Amino acid sequence: MAVFDQSGFRQPRIDADTRVSVLSSAYGIKAANPDSGDTITIAICGGVYGLTAIMVVYAWCNYNYRPIKAKGLSWVTCIYLSALLWYIGNIGANGHMWVTGAWTHCKVWIIWLRVLFCYVFASLNIVRFYSLDRVFNQKKPFTRCGSLIAGVIVIIINVVYCLVNQLVSDKLTVAYVPSLELCDVTQGFRIAALATQWILWAGCGVLIYRLRNIQSSFNEFRESVAIFVVIIALLTESTVTYIHYQYYTLEKNRRIQKTIMDTIASNIIIWLIIGYPVFMSIFRRHEFERKWIERLANDNNKTAYDFTSNQQGTTYAKMNDNGDSGFNHSNLNFGEKNAVNSDYADNTEFVDPGSLRTDSTLRGQDIYGDANLPLSLRSNLQIRRPTLNSPTMFNNPNPGHPQYGRAVL
Repeated sequence: MAVFDQSGFRQPRIDADTRVSVLSSAYGIKAANPDSGDTITIAICGGVYGLTAIMVVYAWCNYNYRPIKAKGLSWVTCIYLSALLWYIGNIGANGHMWVTGAWTHCKVWIIWLRVLFCYVFASLNIVRFYSLDRVFNQKKPFTRCGSLIAGVIVIIINVVYCLVNQLVSDKLTVAYVPSLELCDVTQGFRIAALATQWILWAGCGVLIYRLRNIQSSFNEFRESVAIFVVIIALLTESTVTYIHYQYYTLEKNRRIQKTIMDTIASNIIIWLIIGYPVFMSIFRRHEFERKWIERLANDNNKTAYDFTSNQQGTTYAKMNDNGDSGFNHSNLNFGEKNAVNSDYADNTEFVDPGSLRTDSTLRGQDIYGDANLPLSLRSNLQIRRPTLNSPTMFNNPNPGHPQYGRAVL
């Protein structure tokens, strides 16, 4: 079988043993051709991404489970897809395949898949942490429109970076060497790519530090610190590999190690974000949601949460002392059907005309009683007990005007 260089000229294919001998003597390493070990690595890592995909799909199937919904599944899904495409780029970039046929397009695998989606992965995590900081620390809204704009900006910046590297001469970035059947990556390109990753995750670290004071129900500081520790460990390993083992893609153990490290780190980050509520929804579904709502109601005496919904898709809106919404149509929408009831309490019944008993009540206590609400919730909202067949804000087509400037539930 012959191979072709990028100019389309036919080149005789180098013998496998000769290739190993030439590469070993030229670079002073123990070179190894792709073999069954690489294939097994690809299969195992693909299985790990498959398990994570199952978790993400399960989360979407249980989207109305409030602790899961509060994690922002749209962003988590985008983070997962970027990690998956990053892994696909690693297959070609780390030398797990013979560099023939489609694999000779080295810039596609290294720049447009591996580098691009490695950056997108980091950037999406930054946007997600920024959304939490903006809503809970800055007390500003983070709307669907704002999230879309942030996503588009992330993509444009990273695409422009990769486009510049695509247009730069191959001698300065990535080049295909047909005589040796390998993708040659310059050390300058690697260092620049690595420095950009450090900068992105340093910015992420600043945002993580700012998340430490968020109220308990939404506080992801511990998970975020764990994410940061994982990524710093990965960046350290990548720095050592790229600088000290410049030709790691030609060494079997080194390239397998790099792919496995990237796979473990990227999947751990996704599991740290939504793994806990997913597991709780399976094993302690009712109890965990009840405690989650209880913590939400008791976060702070100066904080209240409006468990209502509006036409623009607000979930529970964080209220300040003046009753103003801090979310202002955020994208955490519980929806009208489950704004009061749990998603697992579809067949709830009225125990008596004066109270609504559901599985989401706190150990039989009436969740509408003033004694069970934070002070600010009692002062900002006028709570009214729902009775059987009485009009509510959801089924009354002509709700009355708020009394004294207060919202009525």
